[in-house]
Order: sequence, then structure tokens, then C-alpha cells
Amino acid sequence: MPIREATTEDWPAIWPFFHEIVAAGETFSYPLDLGESQGREWWMQPAPNRTVVAVDEAGTVLGTAKMGNNQSGNAGHVATASYMVDPARSGHGVGRALVEHTLDWARAAGFRAIQFNAVVETNTYAVKLYESLGFTVLGTVPEGFRHPAQGYVGLHIMHRPL
Repeated sequence: MPIREATTEDWPAIWPFFHEIVAAGETFSYPLDLGESQGREWWMQPAPNRTVVAVDEAGTVLGTAKMGNNQSGNAGHVATASYMVDPARSGHGVGRALVEHTLDWARAAGFRAIQFNAVVETNTYAVKLYESLGFTVLGTVPEGFRHPAQGYVGLHIMHRPL
């Protein structure tokens, strides 16, 4: 599955599923009413961070990832990333391909580890995927996320050495 740098021309293909995922309020801690321009600003990361898209053979955007350093300064050697897969394309390996791409990028960029700061514990598909790729849950912030259907649930901090 081809994964390439996202361009400004990709945003119109990203926005519909980005908006759907954010508005559902089940997996990201973004405001549910996040507008398109603010969403683009938050997702389309400038260098040295990156935003990528996974595409099919026709060039259709299937999913996207943003990645960069988790912190700066003396903690800048740990990467982080976030992922969104078009719900109409889920279950076909897009998420796995994006995470694997991120791991390769982080290693090549000299990061020593990758950490996800806020993985909603009820997002079981993501948790299982990350664990299958070597991530572990370092801890869980109890009731750190207000899920629209399940109420207050935990937020995992997940980590993987590179």
C-alpha cells in the first residue's frame, strides 16, 4: 500500500473522514465541533514533523497519519503519532501500514522510542493493533476520556522502544 507525504491537495479527501471521526467523539480528544481550517492546521504538520497519506492504486486516500517528536529539548528523542483511517476503508490493513510506516520513519530519523499519550481504552482495535506491533501500556489515566456512549473511560499511555 503506497504511503506518501500529504499535500495541501490531499486535505479535501482527508477532511470528510477526519470530520466524521472527530465529530463521533469516540477516539480523539479534539473538540467535537472542530472546524475545517482548525482541523487542517492541527493535522497537516509542518517540517520537521510530517503528515502522510495511505492511498490505493488509483490514488484514493484511505487513511492518514501525523508524526513528530513527542516533546522537545532533552525529551525530543521520543516520537509520537496519530492515525485516522477512513471508516469506509477500515479492516483492510490501512492502520497497520500507517503504524509500520511511522515506526520505520522514527527509526530512520534517530528516535529511540515512540509514545502515544492518549489512546482511548475502548478503542480496542487500535489498542490490539499497537500491542501486536510491540507497544505496551505504560499506564492508564482513569476516567481520562469522556466517551459519548460509555461515559468516562481510561486513556492509555502506550510506548514502544525502537
